[in-house]
Amino acid sequence: MLTKTSQVPTLPAITRVPDGRGRNLYDVDPDLPKLLGLYLTEAQIAHFLPHLRRLGEVAGMRLDDLAMLADKYTPELKTRTRAGEELDEIYKHPAYVELERWAFSEFGLAAASHVPGVLGWDKPLPTVVKYSLFYLFSQTEFGLTCPVNMTDSLSRTLKKYGSKDLVDTYLPRLTSLDFDDLFQGAMFMTEQGAGSDIARTETMACRDGDVWRLYGDKWFCSNADAEVAMVLARHEGAPEGMAGVSLFLLPKTLPDGSRNHYRILRLKEKLGTRSMPSGEIRFDGASAYLVGELGRGFQQMAEMVNSSRLSNGIRSGALMRRSLTEALFVAQNRQAFGKYLVELPLMRRQLSKMALLTEQARSFGFQTARQLQLADTNDQRAKDLVRLLTPIIKFRACRDARKVAGDAMEVRGGCGYIEEWIESRLVRESHLGSIWEGTSNIVALDVYRACRKVNALNAYGEYFSELLDQASDDIAQKLRNLLGITLELAQSNIERDIQENAREVSSLLYHTACAITFAWEAGHEGMSHRRQLLEDVVRHRADPILLRLEGKC
Repeated sequence: MLTKTSQVPTLPAITRVPDGRGRNLYDVDPDLPKLLGLYLTEAQIAHFLPHLRRLGEVAGMRLDDLAMLADKYTPELKTRTRAGEELDEIYKHPAYVELERWAFSEFGLAAASHVPGVLGWDKPLPTVVKYSLFYLFSQTEFGLTCPVNMTDSLSRTLKKYGSKDLVDTYLPRLTSLDFDDLFQGAMFMTEQGAGSDIARTETMACRDGDVWRLYGDKWFCSNADAEVAMVLARHEGAPEGMAGVSLFLLPKTLPDGSRNHYRILRLKEKLGTRSMPSGEIRFDGASAYLVGELGRGFQQMAEMVNSSRLSNGIRSGALMRRSLTEALFVAQNRQAFGKYLVELPLMRRQLSKMALLTEQARSFGFQTARQLQLADTNDQRAKDLVRLLTPIIKFRACRDARKVAGDAMEVRGGCGYIEEWIESRLVRESHLGSIWEGTSNIVALDVYRACRKVNALNAYGEYFSELLDQASDDIAQKLRNLLGITLELAQSNIERDIQENAREVSSLLYHTACAITFAWEAGHEGMSHRRQLLEDVVRHRADPILLRLEGKC
């Protein structure tokens, strides 16, 4: 018991948890500006650097605050008015709506590939610039990246396969930078009884004059209140299997201003991407328009899916970058056992492993984006290469994101498990990547399918061999041997359809491409430090898979 004469003990100063909130996410990423110097022209860098830095600034503070609120206060479905009238509207928290304005209007992320004028550029944005912006935005808000990506991908598919009337009617609003005029896009594919097996689609499409009427249920519809959606359905009299599935454009509002004939039955309660509404939808004679040819729905939708897969891989890379950024800040500013965490050998090893996976995803993503831009100019080799690289990054980067996000939570410690900090949300969000647009098994098998359908492996070999021509001689030969063995093992497993090896083949193709890309990057001025990444990816990621695959053959 303390008395008047007792001396109150002096309490030690409280050591605060390191909090890096408010930092510019572009500025704290030392290799991003250097890499952009390799993938962009000087004129492009001069024009877009202020925009990238601005997005990095708002992402580290304002968007981060909004994302936290949008994750906490999730969308609500309002099915009726208080007078009992049908309503079917989704209420979104104002924080999410403000995030939409930043993404769609301020930075034009969905319109960037399709129209000139985004961020003052007189042409559609260079693909690497677009994905760099997406990369920065995704480090703070993850749910909204799905609608952004689907709007972008739907526009791409509509331009390629839609009739002139459909393109003229919907594309200007899908690519509008005016938030109040904008149409957002979605794709409604998944059915409860079909899942990834699109051939089992049961939603029916019946012709009614110039339109089609849709009947049936879709089980998982992200961005459920989008103004326009692509829908897969089986037309009347269609054969069984994939040949009977066609692609349709579904507007939310009919030309006379009335609501189309479908209902949102409920919204999903999800582990992650809570800010964005995903729901179950029932079509009751909804008006829709055929896109492309009857019976080729999945092949046409694949354009949208493959574009989404690249965005998914970039998004996973962004999750890893934010995880690593937070872990580095904690390690550099927290002391334990008389040292800063970053001085401890095990912590340094853990951070190095996280950095390797993070840098792999980014460099592979930039290479894929570069090829996508060439593919859009009708370069056949680039088309073949993109067809292979997109499922590869979707498979490997999305799986790696779960590992990196989990490790970042450990670095933060107990606070990382608390929802006031970003680590718990990073862990939740990281699991979506391996499900969205195909689970890991589905996507690994799609790597096999890509190599059978197009000249993908040859395109892969030619392109990465050309990158090695620009690498230093002392490492180029070793990597040429690795490339040759990788191609041989991939070809052998694909020709014999050894499906149980599909994951390892996909991973090996990813790691080999990353090693060669690191060698190419390291050959440029100021980038020699990336040679360590090259050595680590060969030793720790590619070589163990080679041993396993060669042992099975």
